Amino acid sequence: MLDYPKVNPGPPRPSRILTPAGLLPQTGAERYEVQGAGAILLPLSAGDRFTLVNAEGGQVAELVAADKQGRIDAGIIAAASNSDARGLKALLASGTGSGLGGLRLGIERRGIDLAKAGAVTLFGAETPAGTEESFTVTRDGVLIVAAPGQMDPDGQDTATPLVLKITRATLKLAGQFDLPDPLADPVLDLRVKSATAEAYFVKAGDYIQVIDVDGRQCTDFQCFAARKLDKGIEHALDVTTSRTLMGHAYSMPGLHSKYYDQDMLPLVEVVQDTVGRHDAFAMACAAKYYDDIGYPGHANCSDNFNGALTPHGVAARPGWMAVNLFFNTGIDAHGVMYSDEPWSRPGDYVLFRALTDLVCVNSACPDDTSPSNGWYLSDIHVRTYSGAETFSRAIAHRATPNSEPKMSKDTAFAARTGALTRNVVEYKGYWLPQEYSSHGAIEEYWACREKAVVLDLSPLRKFEVTGPDAEALMQYTLTRDVKKLSVGQVVYSAMCYEHGGMIDDGTLFRLGRDNFRWIGGDDYGGIWLREQAEKLELKVMVRSSTDQLHNLAVQGPNSREILRRMIWTAPHQPTVEELGWFRFTVARIGGPEGAPVVVSRTGYTGELGYEVFCHPKDGTAVYDAVWEHGRDLGLKPMGLAALDMVRIEAGLIFAGYDFSDQTDPFEAGIGFTVPLKSKTDDFIGRDALIRRKENPRWKFVGLDIDAAVNVGHGDCIHIGRAQVGEVTSSMRSPILGKNIALARVDVAHAEAGTAVEVGKLDGHQKRLPAVVVPLSHYDPKKTRPQS
Repeated sequence: MLDYPKVNPGPPRPSRILTPAGLLPQTGAERYEVQGAGAILLPLSAGDRFTLVNAEGGQVAELVAADKQGRIDAGIIAAASNSDARGLKALLASGTGSGLGGLRLGIERRGIDLAKAGAVTLFGAETPAGTEESFTVTRDGVLIVAAPGQMDPDGQDTATPLVLKITRATLKLAGQFDLPDPLADPVLDLRVKSATAEAYFVKAGDYIQVIDVDGRQCTDFQCFAARKLDKGIEHALDVTTSRTLMGHAYSMPGLHSKYYDQDMLPLVEVVQDTVGRHDAFAMACAAKYYDDIGYPGHANCSDNFNGALTPHGVAARPGWMAVNLFFNTGIDAHGVMYSDEPWSRPGDYVLFRALTDLVCVNSACPDDTSPSNGWYLSDIHVRTYSGAETFSRAIAHRATPNSEPKMSKDTAFAARTGALTRNVVEYKGYWLPQEYSSHGAIEEYWACREKAVVLDLSPLRKFEVTGPDAEALMQYTLTRDVKKLSVGQVVYSAMCYEHGGMIDDGTLFRLGRDNFRWIGGDDYGGIWLREQAEKLELKVMVRSSTDQLHNLAVQGPNSREILRRMIWTAPHQPTVEELGWFRFTVARIGGPEGAPVVVSRTGYTGELGYEVFCHPKDGTAVYDAVWEHGRDLGLKPMGLAALDMVRIEAGLIFAGYDFSDQTDPFEAGIGFTVPLKSKTDDFIGRDALIRRKENPRWKFVGLDIDAAVNVGHGDCIHIGRAQVGEVTSSMRSPILGKNIALARVDVAHAEAGTAVEVGKLDGHQKRLPAVVVPLSHYDPKKTRPQS
């Protein structure tokens, strides 16, 4: 008997790869999110089935169905009209909702007359989260889904998302996805077929939209100044010049948005980007690349560029430099270039603006030898639009991998702050000032410490938690003892996972016995609360209100006087003078008929300060009132750069820098938010936090650094050769006159007075002497905000 080796039985198993639902191929399933106070339009075919989900509860929905001739008929979705779509009409009239510009264009292009609208209205204010209604499509047409609503600052009737799930009667295979509606009337509508390239002309000022039709398909983009080409000068977009001038790996909407040629002539600027992951590190694929890996004669982008550009008099090149849109390529810490599948999904795009007359070229990359196109080749689509159109700069972000992308937008105060500075940065889906043109970060810093500042903090995530089990939910999901919170009181708390790692930190407002408002920094905080409520079957709704509740912070020694002058409160509400630390009042601007606001005595500066929350429609009135009453008190606007300085001095933590889901509240320096001995109710993470408190590994400390050398997040901390910690945040303190940092160090070396060294370069070739000090460098007992 022969001795055969043991084998693994059976055929090979496919790789198990977990991906978001929207990326699963050939399922026939689609998912869309209708933002609160927004609406979308989608094509439907006979036999399609769709389900509308009231994602957060309490949100009214309006459905308008129309046939291909634009005639409104609820019979298309086998339903009967029961309203006149007044909510949708109000949204379109307001002009401030999510995605309404594209919706108007889609309605106009299809000849739909909303004056004759018969809508199907679903759900109500008491509808529980997760409630669904399903429909079957009887004939081809389009569907408009609206989520109307408007919220008052002291109310909790916010407008929240609806989720639309569609199961198609006819399976949409890769290569068959519908193009999204144009952003405006196109000047050019150009398809770049798979494994080809196309060249085209664009006038100065016009816009160029490059669309990934089916997702995970890369395109190389290149362009030339047309007037230079007319003179025989072939100066293509130069990524090295662009990276040098912009200081970024690739240009993005905002300050660092331009691409240049080798003469530093700006060619295009990036206006919108729904992906935010590209590369400009390598050339477009060329014949040599495929020859060298054993694929001679393989189609390649460089040869395709040559063929497309020849009619424009451009000489052929063996390899082309380009902006590699949607490519997921980078350079790691060891200098090695790596590549993986793209991040782009069907319909993702980049929108450029031509800064001079251009000859452009786009490819649909033919690489099927690596993951760079997701192992499936598809098309790229290019549209151009007139420069007379207006497109706001925007970057897309997703709360979770399954969420629909949200484009960044301006806050309610942008009309005023935008007149004072163009130095803005994208922060959590909004554009916020980094520094103000007439002042700068240092002057803004001193104004906060000595007089008063006003700053926009609207991106803070707000969630309305209401219902008979609201207190029980917050007691179980926050580390603080919520039962001790009075109406009108605010408490700062951590929110943790079961293993003790932090989801977020934030403030909880108690608006009533069964009414709370959680204000944190992360969308996932609200999702987590909703998940726990569903799992525990609690009678509570958790609804997002970020887009309906924007807020200014008025901070500094003179902030109380500014608020006293501008705020009116009813007799049953505290006045500004009566408002205690971590308390809030419901108020109005100027008098009983003024804009409604909520004012809290909270802040992120280490100074006496307040936050003013209002509906976006009242943003300009609120901002103007602050200035009217603060101008003679030395009020200045403050941006994020100065805010970072004052919060580091005060020892206030920032997500992603000073804490993460691998950090517990003790390691983040906010152990005071975890009353393990006095809170008698269980809460998520309690057992893990007891274990971690009794067996600490890290301690959050301050550092005084004896060098005027910049120190940054992630810099290593050493004693001798061993690394014993890491810097989380750092700044050069104007008021203390020295470099300071917040840091996490091993408990064995966390005692105040311990001498350590901050490592630069590789951590060994350059060291900065430092000493461990208490966490809050400035006003450690918090006497100023409590004054």
